[in-house]
Formats: sequence, C-alpha cells, structure tokens
Amino acid sequence: MKESSRTGSQWPRLRVDDWVETRQTLHMWTQIVGKVRLAHAPMLNHWWQVTLYVSPRGLTTSAVPHGAGAFDIEFDFVDHLLHLRTSDGGARSISLEPMAVADFRVRIGQALEELGIPTTIQDHPNEVDPAIPFSADYQHRTYDPRAAHLFWRQLLQAERVLGAFRGRFVGKVSPVHFFWGAMDLACTRFSGRRAPRHPGGAPNCGDWVMVEGYSHELSSCGFWPGGGEEGAFYSYAYPEPAGFADSPVTPSDAFYSRQNGQFLLPYEAVRTADDPDRTLTGFLQSTYVAAADRAEWDRAALETDPERWADR
Repeated sequence: MKESSRTGSQWPRLRVDDWVETRQTLHMWTQIVGKVRLAHAPMLNHWWQVTLYVSPRGLTTSAVPHGAGAFDIEFDFVDHLLHLRTSDGGARSISLEPMAVADFRVRIGQALEELGIPTTIQDHPNEVDPAIPFSADYQHRTYDPRAAHLFWRQLLQAERVLGAFRGRFVGKVSPVHFFWGAMDLACTRFSGRRAPRHPGGAPNCGDWVMVEGYSHELSSCGFWPGGGEEGAFYSYAYPEPAGFADSPVTPSDAFYSRQNGQFLLPYEAVRTADDPDRTLTGFLQSTYVAAADRAEWDRAALETDPERWADR
C-alpha cells in the first residue's frame, strides 16, 4: 500500500482493497462506540444523536450526557488510542491494535464501569449481513494503524469541504457527521416537506429506523469508504424526483449508479484533480440542484451566500 508521493498530501491515497480487513474491524468498533452514545444520548430527529464526528485526532462521540455530567469517547488515529473521558476528571485509554471485536467490546465495557458509566448495548451490528454478535466476533481482529490514519485523513478533507457546502443552506440541515451503520460521512439538506413512508429494507436494521431517518424530503451527500478504487463521494434524494438520475452533473467522472440509487464520484477523481476542493464542491452542488429543481424546492428561501458578511 503506497501513499501519494507528495509529502503530507492533503488528499491521501488509500486503496479499498488494501485495507478491507482493517475497515471491517474498525466498522464494528465504531458501531460499539456509537451504540454506547445511543444508550445515553437523548433522541434527536433522524437519529442525529447516535453519530460520530471527525475530530483533530480521529472520530469522537462529542460530549454525551450522563447524570449531571458528561463523557466522551474518541478514536485517536494519530497515537492509536481510544480515549474515554468524563467531566469529573476520569479518564481511561485503550490501545488501538489488532484485537477481536469481542475483546474490544469487553475492554470498553470495563473502562465504562471503572468510570462509573455502566452501559448496556445491543449485542449485534446494524446494516451489515451477516451480523455477528459483538460478543462472539473473533473473526474481525485486524488493525493496520497506517490505514486507519489515512482513512481519518480522507475523512478530514471530506468533512472540511462538506462543511463549507453546508454553509450555503439556511434550511434544516444536518451536521456533517459519521453514521457508523453504513460507515459513511454524511450531510443532509431538507426541503421542509414530509416524505412518503420509507419502505425500509436495510440488513439487520428495523424498518422503523429508516422511517425515522427518512421522514422528510431530503437531498443527502457524503463520503463512503467503498466504491471505486479508493472510496466514493455520493449524492441521492429521497424521494427521488422524476428525471433525477438523468440530470447533468459535474465533474465528468461522476455517474448515476442504478444499483445504489445515487450519484457517485470516485474519491480518486477528486484526489487527482487540479483543484480537489472545487471538483468536489461542483459535484455536491450540481447533484443538489438536480434534486432541488426537479422536486421544486423553494431554493430562494433555503439557500444563502456563505460570504454575506465577508466585507464587514
């Protein structure tokens, strides 16, 4: 596995095939941490309370309420540690190293107990098939620290551009957050109108979960570490308006995947572009316009100029 020859490349190269086993292990680890947050955080619309966030070191739960205080859990992909910290000064760390999912689950449970945060979580993962119970998963145990670090750097760049794109919208819009179910970084805009009931169908995930997630008309975009040689950016609409799939979008490397029901842009097309930020922003904007115009969103009321105060 070779990274870009440019020292400190902002958009690192990470071939999907080079870290499959580490990705699968890390997917299960993030699901366990996400379920810990789910067990303690109050419900928010579209399950926004369960997500993780890109941090300067990796991925974090952010502050999770517990009693009169709070705690957080952070994957540190620089020093390769899992940090657990509480508002009363408590702290524990777990080394990120080759370790079975079952052992990772036990070690997190023990650390939470020691910090006075006993936690019970659902013992099987969601949105994967087969869904091996965490407590019985000795299959996924690979951890390549270099691959994990490169993945975090991919997320760091994607989050930065998605965050700037989010600033163009004043309607209801999600944070840029990491959904551990499908293992993707996402940002979702809403028209303000309710959507038809979602049919569900995600593997090992109750249909009612999707009903909540897709309760309102939306245009969603993000980054997924699958598809293409090095992952892919995506954009889709729910419900998908007529003609959406045939809409012109940029750049030329982008295409509509009938199998996935969304537009995809290979990560490597962004990484190797003369201006990666502009290339990705063009994809995000053109696919959003395709969804919003064909569904007749009130764009004048929902959009704004993020530079509106630049001259003040």
